[in-house]
Amino acid sequence: MSGSTVGVIGLGAMGGGVARSLLRAGFSVRVCDTRPDVRAAFAKEGAQAFAIGAEMAKGCAAVIVLVVNSEQAESVLFGPGGAVEALAPSSVVIMSVTVAPEFARALGKRLAERRIEMLDAPVSGGAARAAQGQMTIMGSGAPASFAKVEKVLAAIAQKVYRLGDEVGPGSTVKMINQLLAGVHIAAAAEAMALGIKAGADAATLYDVISNSAGSSWMFQNRVPHILAGDYTPLSAVNIFVKDLGIVLDAARKLTFPLPLTAAAHQMYLATSAHGHGGEDDSAVIKMFAALTRISLPEAGK
Repeated sequence: MSGSTVGVIGLGAMGGGVARSLLRAGFSVRVCDTRPDVRAAFAKEGAQAFAIGAEMAKGCAAVIVLVVNSEQAESVLFGPGGAVEALAPSSVVIMSVTVAPEFARALGKRLAERRIEMLDAPVSGGAARAAQGQMTIMGSGAPASFAKVEKVLAAIAQKVYRLGDEVGPGSTVKMINQLLAGVHIAAAAEAMALGIKAGADAATLYDVISNSAGSSWMFQNRVPHILAGDYTPLSAVNIFVKDLGIVLDAARKLTFPLPLTAAAHQMYLATSAHGHGGEDDSAVIKMFAALTRISLPEAGK
């Protein structure tokens, strides 16, 4: 698929990085986003930019979907002006949205009815790795579909896991990743809040824990946002309201208890209810600030 036309729907923190990685790799890139300023920026970088999915999808051998949730994925693919109206038979939809496994399976069947192939291919790595073309892809789907988009995946990911020949396992593994990510961020916020309340210097605490057994990737990645007082959303609080909700729904159907996930989910819900849902997910620490009146680091100080 080298030199082929690839579409990207959704130009947020992850989708924007994916589109730029494809441009660097020499693909002809068509992008779709609802925001005129974002479309204009990508047009200047060499992509063809569209507001309507069906217009973007014309001539695309593959389309990568990187919107927020299943409702948006449904809309951009099957809603009025959706991409499936223009996708050719045997083209490949790379579904990289975090969704419930049953939604992914149902979507795969609906696309197959239109002779469109699908890879269940959620991603991880954050905005920085997306921009560098170094994401991790948790993929599942037909081997022939993987073969068609091998060079596309190589351009956007450092590691591509092939987790099965059917749609579904990719979203299942991503669900478990989100369980851990969400709990780790919530735990990091809880620990930092307690440390601040107890009188520890926040920056020193971060340095010590980062070099001790209690650290985690999320601790080292998110606590700097707190220290900088910068809650510009790279991944928002409401993303984990959604993602941990998916995890809890799946576990309930399996009659499987998830006490840590449930507690973390309530923390994100409380933070969102307090008006911080659109902020970076590290803003979950603001729940503790509201409850305990601790003073968090301020931007620029």
